Amino acid sequence: MSARDFRKLRPWVQLAAFLLFIGLLILAGRIKFPPADLFFRLDPLVGLASMIAARHIVPALLIGSGVTLVATLILGRAWCGWLCPLGAILDWTPARHARRFEPDPAPRLRQVKYFLLALIGGAALLGNLTFLILDPITLLYRTAVTAAWPGLIALISALETLLYKLSFLQAPIDWFEGTVRGTLLPMTQPVYGLGIWLALIFVGTLALNAVRNRFWCRYLCPLGALLGLVSKIAWLRRTMGDACIDCQRCARACPTGTIDPQRRFASDPAECTMCLECMTVCTRSGGQQFTGHLRPAVWQPYDPSRRQFIASAGAAVAAVGLFAAEPAAVRDNPRLIRPPGAQGREFPSICIRCGICVKVCPTSGLQPSFGQAGWAGVWTPILVPRLGYCDYSCNACGQACPVAAIPSLVLEAKRQTVIGHAYIDRSCCLPWVDNRNCLVCEEMCPLPEKAILLDDVVVQTPAGETVNVRRPVVLHDRCIGCGICENRCPLNGEAAIRVYAPTDLSATG
Repeated sequence: MSARDFRKLRPWVQLAAFLLFIGLLILAGRIKFPPADLFFRLDPLVGLASMIAARHIVPALLIGSGVTLVATLILGRAWCGWLCPLGAILDWTPARHARRFEPDPAPRLRQVKYFLLALIGGAALLGNLTFLILDPITLLYRTAVTAAWPGLIALISALETLLYKLSFLQAPIDWFEGTVRGTLLPMTQPVYGLGIWLALIFVGTLALNAVRNRFWCRYLCPLGALLGLVSKIAWLRRTMGDACIDCQRCARACPTGTIDPQRRFASDPAECTMCLECMTVCTRSGGQQFTGHLRPAVWQPYDPSRRQFIASAGAAVAAVGLFAAEPAAVRDNPRLIRPPGAQGREFPSICIRCGICVKVCPTSGLQPSFGQAGWAGVWTPILVPRLGYCDYSCNACGQACPVAAIPSLVLEAKRQTVIGHAYIDRSCCLPWVDNRNCLVCEEMCPLPEKAILLDDVVVQTPAGETVNVRRPVVLHDRCIGCGICENRCPLNGEAAIRVYAPTDLSATG
């Protein structure tokens, strides 16, 4: 196949990779092969940073990262041009292309992505993965899970309500609900507190295309920086031939702006995504070609320097230090309820903020944190019982976690794992403050031996009547903190029974 033939193939490969990404997202928690975390396994930035921070090898990440890095050593930065789902979206987004004789607006701005790469690596060495939220795969996955997916579910539900009024569509809609709801689609509408902010960040990333095509890939992407450094010694690279007539078509067609007219239209392999757009516009046979090389590519002025490395390392140390200096009230938030088995202080150091656990939670109880876990725990999962409880019959989050930050517990072990304890606020609980019976929390408790018992008392009302009231009492030696009692409490606003993180972490099992 010629380069032009490969260029025609590239959009189809991008579409297939994007559809695979979306398919794995939808089927997360329901399939074993291919694994739902396939793109995270193939992401060397995620793999290397998480293994460095956790101080141990994760075989799946090591193998997947190795495959991508070896492919990059041979083919250059082809991941960015062919397989990255965010790169495909950027290619499909309208963009501003360079005009004739128009230079790159800010070549030195390309150093930003290397600074961010070093920042992620430096923080990972110190056991912190907060900055991994800048990884393109986690950025796209979180946006899809917390913004696009809930919006799609709401749209489907609204359409069903509207179309169900047509009698001839009732049977197909009933079939659709019986077949898809509870399998591909959740039973309840997912709701995520940060959905709108993540959507705005993602839209902003796409909007940067208005400045230059693939602005994110050129200047900001830390994964692109890592693959670009490896591509400096890649075997397959673009070279110029003697037939070039300086028409500048290749420079204007290059989506990353790496073809430099000032260097006789040479390109930097660290910036070239192997998209082959330059080959399709070249009118001269032998004007340019992709050939094998054994020597490293020439270092460019915008490539990372020793000074930049030191600055990045200093920024990482300063940031991690500031995170650690947060008040104890932030770091030890009593409402910081983690997924089953993930209660240790080391959890933020091994969680890659991918959002898979949030996606597979059937009640939407798991939410991406923002301020609740401090800056060191930004976008790590926390349980918000008022939004959704930890289902007693579910262990999907541990099964789906790609780095085992949430342990893969069998269902019986998960049911015995304490993630918190429920406490009753007697100042607003109906049986305690109004002497009115309410049995919801006791009835909802899923444990075989109930963690909430009802204490029968005889009280006298302000009107002088004597009534029997059943007041709930929590047995903390039984409670596992699933949160269904708080979720189902009938009070408006804050519940009268609330789950708090366990104070004795050794009791979490």
